[in-house]
Amino acid sequence: MRSHRRQRLRRAAVHCAATGLLLAPFFALIASAAYADLTLCNSTSSRVGVSVGYRDKQGWSTEGWWNIASQTCETLLKGTVPSRFIYVHAVDYDRGGEWAGDNYMCTTDKSFAIRGVHECKKRGYKRTGFFEVDTGESQEWTIRLTDPQDQGTNTQ
Repeated sequence: MRSHRRQRLRRAAVHCAATGLLLAPFFALIASAAYADLTLCNSTSSRVGVSVGYRDKQGWSTEGWWNIASQTCETLLKGTVPSRFIYVHAVDYDRGGEWAGDNYMCTTDKSFAIRGVHECKKRGYKRTGFFEVDTGESQEWTIRLTDPQDQGTNTQ
């Protein structure tokens, strides 16, 4: 009787182990979907071009351009937000104007990923003003661009 019981317990243990192996990729998929992102929502009536700057373990980096249609959101950086402070420069394609600030970083007119923020012009780049966004060290963050009459830029 005891040998029958042991065999049933072994079969149950093998069944549980096999089920666990089959479900492991599913749980890994769920865990990978939990990434946080940096998102920008264009709440304006215009199309906008957006570039971002940040400091990570390798130093300063700027990236652009994301073309974002009116009333839509776009993920700018996938994964955990790289630093507490994110810097944004955006251009209104339809009405002109920009969202800028006093934090200068390097950009170009075409798609780019640039390391470093010093001597932009010497290195063949534009020196561009970015506004600062304090994410409070959140792992995910959404920046919302609004029309000028709606008080500028909101972050959350």
